[in-house]
Amino acid sequence: AVDKGRYIPPHVRNRQTNDFGPQNSGGFNRRGGGFNRNFGGRDNRNFGGGNQWDGGRQNNRWDRSNEQPSNNRWSRDDRKAGGDNYPPPEDADWSKPLPRNERMERELFGKSNTGINFDKYEDIPVEATGESCPQHISEFTDLDLGEIISNNIKLSNYMKPTPVQKYAIPIARANRDLMACAQTGSGKTAAFLIPILSLIYENGPQGLPQHGRQYGGSGSRKRYPLALVLAPTRELASQIYDESKKFAYRSHVRPCVVYGGADIGGQMRDLERGCHLLVGTPGRLVDMMERGRIGLDYIKYLILDEADRMLDMGFEPQIRRIVEQDTMPGTGKRRTMMFSATFPKEIQMLARDFLDNYIFLAVGRVGSTSDNITQKVVWVDEQDKRSFLLDLLNATGKEDSLTLTFVETKKGADSLEAFLYSEGYPVSSIHGDRSQREREDALMTFRTGVTPILVATAVAARGLDIPNVKHVINFDLPSDIDEYVHRIGRTGRVGNLGLATSFFNDKNRNVVRDLVDILIESKQELPPWLESMAYEERRQQSSGRNRGRNRSAFQGGFGSRDYRQQNRSGGAQQRGGAPSYGGFTHYQPAQGYGGYPPGAMRQHDQQSFDWWGN
Repeated sequence: AVDKGRYIPPHVRNRQTNDFGPQNSGGFNRRGGGFNRNFGGRDNRNFGGGNQWDGGRQNNRWDRSNEQPSNNRWSRDDRKAGGDNYPPPEDADWSKPLPRNERMERELFGKSNTGINFDKYEDIPVEATGESCPQHISEFTDLDLGEIISNNIKLSNYMKPTPVQKYAIPIARANRDLMACAQTGSGKTAAFLIPILSLIYENGPQGLPQHGRQYGGSGSRKRYPLALVLAPTRELASQIYDESKKFAYRSHVRPCVVYGGADIGGQMRDLERGCHLLVGTPGRLVDMMERGRIGLDYIKYLILDEADRMLDMGFEPQIRRIVEQDTMPGTGKRRTMMFSATFPKEIQMLARDFLDNYIFLAVGRVGSTSDNITQKVVWVDEQDKRSFLLDLLNATGKEDSLTLTFVETKKGADSLEAFLYSEGYPVSSIHGDRSQREREDALMTFRTGVTPILVATAVAARGLDIPNVKHVINFDLPSDIDEYVHRIGRTGRVGNLGLATSFFNDKNRNVVRDLVDILIESKQELPPWLESMAYEERRQQSSGRNRGRNRSAFQGGFGSRDYRQQNRSGGAQQRGGAPSYGGFTHYQPAQGYGGYPPGAMRQHDQQSFDWWGN
C-alpha cells in the first residue's frame, strides 16, 4: 500500500500501487517548503531523506484526522474582514481607520509582493476613448484615496500603479462608468477595489436603511450590499474576496463571497453577520436573491470581472436577471465597470445596456499577451509529450517555483496527474468534476508549494492570481486562441517574468496563424517551421480554402478597439508604447531557437538539451 504520508490523487485512491508502476522517484527535498528539482537521470528519482513523505509529516490533504485549527473561509476568526468590532456604531466615521490587528496584518499581508518588474510597464501603450476622460495618475498619492486605502496600499507593498490602475482608479473616482480591456495579470482587481472602497469609506453607508446599516441592511436577515462584484468561477470569486479583505482592513466595510459548490448554509450565516461588498458567481447570487437573503436595492457600484468568460459559460441570462430584472438601480444611477482580457463584439454590445456614457480603456494591444512572458513553441508528437514534459520538469532547476500544466479534458488531467504521481512528482490536479473542497485544497497545496506541479483544465485558466508560477506548459494547445492568452497569463503576472511552453503537432494546425500573430506581436522568437506552416495556411486561404475559419481578435477584429470608434476617428488618448505588429510575412526569425521542427523529437538527445540556458 502507498505510504499514508504520500499525496494520493483523488481518482487513484484505493488502487494498488502497481497500477502505475514503481513508486520510488523524486529528488524532491521539501525542507523549509522548497524543493530541489535537479533530478539527475530519469532512473534516479528517489525522494531525498523522506522528510516530507514519512508518517510523521502527513501530506495527504484528504486525511483530516490530524487537522489543524480550521482555515475554513466561513470560520468566525477568519471572517473579520473589515474591523474587529462588529457591528460598528451607527454614527461611526467610516473614513477613519480602526485600531491595528497585528495577527490579521500578518495573515493578510504576510506574503508581500517581491520581484515585481513594474518598470516593464512604462512603455505599454494605453488608449482611453470617451467623453471628458479624467487625467490619469502616475502615483497612488496623486489622488486623495483616504487614510485607510493609503495605508493598505503600503501594507500590500504596491510601489506604483500599473497602467490599468493609473487610468481606472481616477475614472472610477470621478464616478464614470468604465469598460477596461487589459492584459492578464495587469492588476485589474486592485484597479476596481481601490476606488470603490475609497469612495465607500469617504461617503459612508449613505442610502442604506438607517436601522441596521452597520450590517449592510435592515434588521431582517436580508442584506443590502453597497458594491457587487460578479465573477465567472468559484476560484476567481474567492481570489477577489481575499484581495478585498486586504483593502477592507481596519475599515467598517465587511466583504463577503458566495459561490456554488460550497455550503450555502455557511454562506448565509456569514451574510447575516454583515455585508457591504459582495463578491459572487451569477448562479449562486441568483439563488441567494430568490431565498430573500440578498437585496440589490442600494447597489452603488457594479463590477463584472472576466465578462467575456461569463458569457462564454452561458451566464448572460443570470447576469441580466441580476442587473435588469430585479431591484438594482438602473444604468446611470449606479457606477458600472466591466473588466476582461478580451472584449469581443458581444461584450461590447452588452456594455451598451449596462454602462452609461462609459470610457473604454485598452492597456496594451487588446487581447495581447504580456511581454514579461517568454513564449516557446515546440513540435512534440502525441506519443512523446509525457517524455518531453519530464525533461522540462527536470530542467527547471529553481526552488520554490510553480509549474502549471494545461490539458484539454478532465480525463486527460486525471491521467497525466496519475502518470506524474507514479514518476514521483508531487502533483495535484483541478477540473470541473472535482468537489469544491478538492478544488480548494488542490489550489492551496499548489500555492504553498506542497504540490508544486498543478495539472489543470480551463477551469483554472481565467483570472487566478497565483504567485510564483514561473512556468506554464500547454501540454494540449487549446483550439481557441483567446484561451491560449488566458492560459499563459497565469505566469508573468503583474510585471514578474515567466515562461510559457506549448506542445504543438499536426492536431493544432487550426490555430497556427493566430499563434504566429501573437508571437510576433509580443516580439517572441518564431520557429522557422512554424512560420512556414503559417505561411502555407495563409496561402491556402488566399486560394479559396479555409474560408470558414473563424476570425480572431488578434487579427484586428472587432474586439481590438472601442466599437463606438468604428465609424469615426479621434476621441482617444494614447500614451507611449511600442508600435503594433501586423502580419508575419516580413518577420525574420532568429535561427536555431524557439522550438523543434517536426520530427526533431525523435532525433534529439533530450537529456542534453538545456532549455533554460543554465
